[in-house]
Amino acid sequence: MSIQALDHRVLQQAADWYARLAGHPGDLALRMALEQWLVTDEAHRQAWAFVERVSERFAPLQPEADSASNVLKQIRHGDQSRRAMLRGVLTVSGVGVLGWLGWQGGLRQSWLASQANLHTAIGQVEERLLSDGTRLWLNSGSAVDVRFDARHRALYLYRGEVLIVTAADARPLQVHTRQGSLQPLGTRFSVLQDDGRTQLSVFAGEVLARCAESGLQQRVIAGRAVSFDSQRFTDQHEAAAMRESWREGVLLARDTDLRSLVAELARYRPGYMGVAPEVADLRIMGSYPLHDTDQALEMLAHTLPVRIERRLPWWVSVEPVD
Repeated sequence: MSIQALDHRVLQQAADWYARLAGHPGDLALRMALEQWLVTDEAHRQAWAFVERVSERFAPLQPEADSASNVLKQIRHGDQSRRAMLRGVLTVSGVGVLGWLGWQGGLRQSWLASQANLHTAIGQVEERLLSDGTRLWLNSGSAVDVRFDARHRALYLYRGEVLIVTAADARPLQVHTRQGSLQPLGTRFSVLQDDGRTQLSVFAGEVLARCAESGLQQRVIAGRAVSFDSQRFTDQHEAAAMRESWREGVLLARDTDLRSLVAELARYRPGYMGVAPEVADLRIMGSYPLHDTDQALEMLAHTLPVRIERRLPWWVSVEPVD
C-alpha cells in the first residue's frame, strides 16, 4: 500500500508507539498495549509496517531502534491467534497475488536502479554533460541509465527526476520510464517517476509522450505538463516552476498547496515527512531551500498557522497550530 493511502492520524499514532517502545524496550505492559492496538484495526497494522520499513533504514545508526522494530517479530512468534492477526498485514490488507506481483515489479525496478550508470543520493543534485552535448540534471535520489550508440540515444529513468536540455544530434533521443516513453523535439523538460506515474513538464520546445501499454500519445508544448501511467494521460496543466527550480537548489512555490510542497521537501531528507490533512490545502508562495529542509520547515512555521512536530529524529510532520 502506498503512503498516500495511509491515514495521517494513524501514521502519527504508529510513530508515537515506535518512539515510546524505543524509549522503554523492556516495558511489557507497553508491548501488550501495542499488540492490542494492532489487533483492533487493519489500518493500524499497515501504519506500523510502514513505520518499521522507514526505521530499518536508520537501524545501523540507532541501535536502540532494534527493540521497537523487533516487537512485531516477537508478536508473530506468539500463539496462533496472534500469528493469524499479523498475517493480516499481508493477506487481509490485500497484499495477495496482485500485491506480490507489484512487489516483484518494485524489486526489479530497484535492482535496475542500482545498476544504472548515473545515481544521486538523498539530498544530492548533480549536473552531467553527456557525450552528445545534452545537459542532464539528476534530482535527489535518482537513477538513470544512459545508452548511446551509433544510431540512437536513450535515457532510462528508473527512479527520481531528471531535467534535460537536449543537444542537436542526428540520432533521435528517447527517455524511457516504467509507464512509457518521451521523445523531445529541441527542448528543455523534466521527467519525474513517482508513485506509479510519470510526470512530464516542458519548459522549451515540445515533447511527444507515449503510454507504454495503450500506445496513446500526447504532444506537450512549452509551459505545459502532463502525468500518465501505462494506459492513459491526465489533463494537461500549467508546468510548475518547482519542476525546474530544484536544479538551482530551491523550490519555487507559486500558489502551491502545502501538501505538494511538503512532498517535494521530503525528497531531500531521509525518513518520513508528512502533513496533516487539516492544513494540507493551505496555499503558499515563496522560495524554499532544498539543502536545508529544517530551515524550509521553519519558514513554513513562521508564515503559516502550522507547527513542526518531530516524533522521532527521522519522522517529521507539519501539523496545525493548537
